[in-house]
Amino acid sequence: MKVQAWTKEDIPSLKGQIVIVTGGNSGLGYESVKALSKRGATVILGTRSMERGQEAYLSIQKENPNAEIDVMALDLADLESVKTFAESFNEKYERLDLLLNNAGVMTTPYGKTKDGFEQQLGINHLGHFALTGHLFEVLKKTPNARIVNISSNAHKSGKMNFDNLMFEGGKGYTPMKAYAQSKLANLLFTQELQRRIEKNGLDITVTAAHPGVASTNLMRHIEDKFLYKILGRLLAPMTQEASDGALPGLRAATDPEVQGGEYFGPGGRWEMKGAPVTVAPITKSYDVMDADQLWKVSEELTGVIYPLNQ
Repeated sequence: MKVQAWTKEDIPSLKGQIVIVTGGNSGLGYESVKALSKRGATVILGTRSMERGQEAYLSIQKENPNAEIDVMALDLADLESVKTFAESFNEKYERLDLLLNNAGVMTTPYGKTKDGFEQQLGINHLGHFALTGHLFEVLKKTPNARIVNISSNAHKSGKMNFDNLMFEGGKGYTPMKAYAQSKLANLLFTQELQRRIEKNGLDITVTAAHPGVASTNLMRHIEDKFLYKILGRLLAPMTQEASDGALPGLRAATDPEVQGGEYFGPGGRWEMKGAPVTVAPITKSYDVMDADQLWKVSEELTGVIYPLNQ
């Protein structure tokens, strides 16, 4: 008997739940905010641009006038902004049922965040590491809380270069190499946080997901490249819309059967498109030594220490 594919209709009622989606003003984040608010959650839409965040909110409200969405400023390239966002959230809300760490940049030219981090690792991993840590107390006191980290199939070519994590001075930097490292970091972080949560007996589940190949503005840094123009036409039939690309993250975020440490992606060929299913990351993403080293480095760089004890 064929098992029916998981869709947005399988998201249970989220009435009374408080949810944060980073990068909620466009792409996968926007689709996630739309889907989660439709099921009754109060969704905090974290956005670097309040103007674009407000536009996203108004667009969703046209379709769903009952949507409860709170647009809040969040720049993951600035640790001060991350801290301010968390402090503002903690003043307004007493629970956090779901933290969807979705925001990210892809294959950008070499550059640094406000705090001097290589920007892909800085935004995709370190910003979310700091945010999750600042919100950890409220996650701890929320029954059955969940954290979802959005990674990428690109993690499969990733390697943690602890000798030069930030590609100082652009040494050895290629946009894809840095992106793949940041996406592998997302999965190492997922597994290490889940291990530490289980060790301390906390009621939090950490999962991860990737969207396959979805049409979002993440591609803006490579879409004018010659190779992308050729491959883009060839691969177009195998890509999916952002609304479908958001499904693995939404399943990781809401499916009651999800287990800590699971990874979701599209179920089609090469995990490029299709209904969301559990998928297998590369073995390196389970490397305990790399994960522990990344954790310690992340603490040092961000100054954020997780309050893991009960």
